Amino acid sequence: MDSRSEIKEFLASRRARITPQQAGLPAYGGNRRVPGLRREEVAMLAGMSVDYYVRLERGNLTGVSEAVLDSLARALQLDEAERDHLHDLSRAANTTPHKRRRAPQQQTRVPAGVQRILDSMTDAPAFVRNGRLDFLAANRLGYALYAPLFSDGQKPPVNMARFRFLDPRGREFFGRNREESMNNTVALLRTEAGRNPHDKPLTDLIGELVTCSEDFRAAWARHNVRLHYSGLKHFRHPAVGDLTLAFEAMQLPAQPALSLTVMTAEPGTADEDALKLLASWAATDEALPKEVSGPRAP
Repeated sequence: MDSRSEIKEFLASRRARITPQQAGLPAYGGNRRVPGLRREEVAMLAGMSVDYYVRLERGNLTGVSEAVLDSLARALQLDEAERDHLHDLSRAANTTPHKRRRAPQQQTRVPAGVQRILDSMTDAPAFVRNGRLDFLAANRLGYALYAPLFSDGQKPPVNMARFRFLDPRGREFFGRNREESMNNTVALLRTEAGRNPHDKPLTDLIGELVTCSEDFRAAWARHNVRLHYSGLKHFRHPAVGDLTLAFEAMQLPAQPALSLTVMTAEPGTADEDALKLLASWAATDEALPKEVSGPRAP
């Protein structure tokens, strides 16, 4: 991905969403030619010259200090994920090809100790993924919950973004709030692309999705990023129907490229009943990918 274009489009998209009123600026009469703030208004809020801000929005972050980036983040009212993304874009812009280290390989297997932790969780679906949204491993209930990912005989790793956007079953599986779910998926990939802009498998995945999915292409153009550590996930499961689960996600300290997600149902709800039914279904080998069903069968 082109670093200058990424910076230019990200800053322009953040500027366009803020009105003068939101920024605490007077809005004088007449039609404004641009949505959101003008460049000179952003420059004033950030405490820099208009020429300097124009340089930044043209995609040139060479030599820009963290203090300037933080001032710009405040002016554009960036949230934590957006501030981190701006700093990631700046690091990429200031890394010369000579100094650029080879992009770290995304892990596609989990250590045996992590799998044992997963297997010890018997009452809650849990799985491990990498930053590219490859579903790498799970406990028995996690495999049962995400069984549609493996229904054609696939085995881990299976990419959740590819399933969501390119497999017709992905539209059905992720239940209601489908648009929110899609936007979250794209924002996570955009965030990861900012952290690892030279990860070729990641850029290949994004290129495939942009080419093959109009929904992905539209969401990608918004340049949204986010941190996704807790919230709700909605599913329409072929075996148990609709269920909504709360999730908590955390990075694994010894494998920071991996994250562990654990899901629970609100006690006393239909979702808890559906999760119990799912646990019963998980006791069958039908619920698991073939290469893990044998050794995990009761």
